[in-house]
Order: sequence, then structure tokens, then C-alpha cells
Amino acid sequence: MRTDPFWKKGGVVLVALVAGFWLMLRWFEHSQVYHPTRPFVADADELGRPHEEATFVAADGTSLHGWFFPAHTNSTRSHLAIIYCHGNGGNISHRLNTCEALLATGVSVLIFDYRGYGRSSGKPDEEGTYMDAEAAHAWLMKKGFPETNLIAYGESLGGGVATELAGRRKTGGLILQSTFTSIPDIGAELFPWLPVRWLSRIHYATQGKLPSLKVPLLVMHSRDDGLIPFTHAETNFASANEPKRFCEIKGNHNYPLMDRRRYHEGIEDFLQLMESQRPK
Repeated sequence: MRTDPFWKKGGVVLVALVAGFWLMLRWFEHSQVYHPTRPFVADADELGRPHEEATFVAADGTSLHGWFFPAHTNSTRSHLAIIYCHGNGGNISHRLNTCEALLATGVSVLIFDYRGYGRSSGKPDEEGTYMDAEAAHAWLMKKGFPETNLIAYGESLGGGVATELAGRRKTGGLILQSTFTSIPDIGAELFPWLPVRWLSRIHYATQGKLPSLKVPLLVMHSRDDGLIPFTHAETNFASANEPKRFCEIKGNHNYPLMDRRRYHEGIEDFLQLMESQRPK
């Protein structure tokens, strides 16, 4: 009975080990980037203002869910709407306080869950989240908002999503709140013992995309952010084109509203900047 040479058996084992290690790395990377939850911890009714359950479908057929809060009918900014791209953890029900702060400026807000989060179907991945934001953009256009009246707002991971959206679809402005320069950059800082830049397959390369964008930009960040260092915001801001504004907010990474007045002033200043750039 003939047996395979030892080197052939060893080769098969080696390939299996390498494949297993690679799959483990991909699982680890995905688990570090995405932390979706399904159950809601709050309901949109808690804001005590009209809202609409928003349902729409991404280009690949993934069904998505969000909440749309229209501006007050007497608001001078009812023509503006924010597309709220949230961070990597939880779901839209964890962001009602921020929605309330944004609504206080007189704009409408659409906050949606990426695939795999909340009531949206599917499983998150980088390209998928980009398509999800495009679908939210299209939903607002069907509601009657012109592209130039839409503002892409990105919180943390959502900053990478919002930046890509501003590159793929026309928007009137871009807001980056507590956002990193890229996943490999922040990963290299969090795991300095790993060759993150070589291993990473999830990028959300915010800083690298900003030089090509020609929309008003607001960067908001806190020096108390213990997850994403303040230097990421400074680098993003330096990489972006004018017109742009920088607002130093207060609070930790998951609570940027410690100084709500400062937050409101930053958004207000940006909206005035954005409106000043509109064709007369």
C-alpha cells in the first residue's frame, strides 16, 4: 500500500493551519469593528415629537430600518435634513439624545441602522454600510429633499461611512463627530504588537478621502475621548478642503453632549457656514 510522502502531508497541514489562522484574523477584525445589538433600549416616542418609521432597501436587497424626525413646520431650516450614520456599537435606540440635540437646530434627522443592527437585516461589512448610507440618502430624496440640502453626519465609525457617502453622492455638507482617520490607524494604536496595517481588510479610510471632497465640513471631537485620540480629528481637519470648521466638544467617546451648549453652537455655526456657501 502506497503512502504519501511526509512532505505532502506536512504541506496539507501547513495550508490548513495558515487558512485557519487567516480566518481567525478575519473574525477578530470583524468582531473589533462591529458591535451590533438587536434589542432596542428606547423608542422614538420618547422624544415627544412626530416621527416616521423609515424602511428602505439597499442596492443589494438588504432591508433597512430607521427613524425619521421631521423639523418643526415653522422652522427656517425645515429644508435641511441630516443623515445620521451612527457608531459601531448598539443601534439607533442608543442615540436619541444626539438626535434631540440635532433637532434643536431646526433641521430634520434620519437616523438608520446598518445591516445587522437593530431591525435592519443582514450582517455588517464595510461595503455594505456604504450601500446602506446610499439607501438612506435616496430615501430622503424621495421625501423631497434635494441632494444639496442633505448633510452626512458620521459618529465614530459612522464618520467613515458618512465620508464615503459624501464622495459617492452629492451632499450639502459633512459632519465628523469623534471620528478616526482610518481603521488601520486606530487599530495600530490599540494593538501595537500586531502588524495591523498589513493584516487589515476593513479600512474606512476617512482621512485619505477628505482631500477629494468639496463640501463644507465640520469636525467635532473631545480631548476626553479615551478611544479615538484628539490627534485623529486634527489630522482629518488638516486634510480637508475649505470651507471647514472645528468644534472641540466635551465628554467621553460615547457621550459627546457633556457640554450641550457647546455642541449646539458648533452645529449652529456649521449650518450658517453651509447656508452661506449656497448659490445666491
